[in-house]
Amino acid sequence: MRKFIVTIDGKNYEVGVEEVLGDQPAAAAPVAAAQPAAAPSAPSAPAAVGAGEKLVSPFPGLIKGLLVKEGDTVTVNQPVLVLEAMKMDNDITAPVAGKISFKVAVGDNVETNTLLAVIG
Repeated sequence: MRKFIVTIDGKNYEVGVEEVLGDQPAAAAPVAAAQPAAAPSAPSAPAAVGAGEKLVSPFPGLIKGLLVKEGDTVTVNQPVLVLEAMKMDNDITAPVAGKISFKVAVGDNVETNTLLAVIG
């Protein structure tokens, strides 16, 4: 069983998620991956392009804040923006080091795989 701590309205809750083998993981796996996926999904989602690495949204949500300025140099795993999903703020991190060029603005609603920024 994997344990996670989830904060809701300022209160911490410990949640245990049991891995299930067989035909049932389809329903169980997204629940387990939905909350802790914010950081791990971002590095695996980008694809190489000629001008840099694409940073795409790992899930639908609202762009709540940009943590760095347009054109800033970022480092690997540095939080670059806040994506709100299901009333939870999720830091989206840079998968590579380089100069960032945002493709979204604060207040934008995005879907899964929406281009958020290019880092090159």
